[in-house]
Amino acid sequence: MRRLPLTLAGLAILVTATACSAGSDSADHSAHEGHETSATSSATSQATSSSASGTPSASQGGHEHMHAMDGGPAPEGITAAEKPTYPVGTQVTLTADHMEGMKGAPATVVGAYKTVAYAVNYTPTDGGPEVTNHKWVVQEELQGAGSERLADGTEVTIEADHMPGMKGATGTVASSTTQTVYMVDYEADGMTMTNHKWVVEKEMKPRG
Repeated sequence: MRRLPLTLAGLAILVTATACSAGSDSADHSAHEGHETSATSSATSQATSSSASGTPSASQGGHEHMHAMDGGPAPEGITAAEKPTYPVGTQVTLTADHMEGMKGAPATVVGAYKTVAYAVNYTPTDGGPEVTNHKWVVQEELQGAGSERLADGTEVTIEADHMPGMKGATGTVASSTTQTVYMVDYEADGMTMTNHKWVVEKEMKPRG
C-alpha cells in the first residue's frame, strides 16, 4: 500500500514530462511550418511576377520589380548608332546599379542605338507601389512621344514591357539623356540576362 502513492507520483511526473515534450515539439514544428509558408509565399509572389512577363525574372535591387531574363528585341523604329563607342560584340563591364548584381558584371553589347533615354516615375498597372526614377525607357517606348526630346515633368504612357505592370502605365519624365543607349547580355548572381534594356554609355567601361 505504501508503494501506490509513489507509483502515482511517478506516473504524474511521467505524464507532465511527456506533455512538456509534446509541447516543445509542437512549438518547433509550428516555427518550421511558418518558415516554409513564408518561403512558399515568396516563391508564389515571384512566380506570379514572372508569369506576367512570360519569362523567368531577376529581381531589381532595392525594389520588388522584376526584369525578364530575356528582354526581347529592340522596339520598332529605333535607329542603330552609326559609330558607337562600344560596337555590337564588345566585351564591357557594367557600372550601372539598376539591379542587384549588375554593378561590376561582365557584359556583351548586343545593340547600340541613337535615341533619347528617360528615367521615369510611374504607377504600375498591376497595383504595385509607385516606381521612381526607373532607368531606362527610350523614346520609342513612350506612347505618341514623337521625335523631339521630352521635357522633365512631361506626362507619359509607357509601352515598354520590361517588368510586370510597366506596359500601359502612366507616369512622368524624371530626367533624360541623349547618350548612346545599349542593349546588353550579362551574367549576375548565377543568371544570364539577355537583351537587357537599357544601359547608357556612361554606365559601362571597357573590360580590363
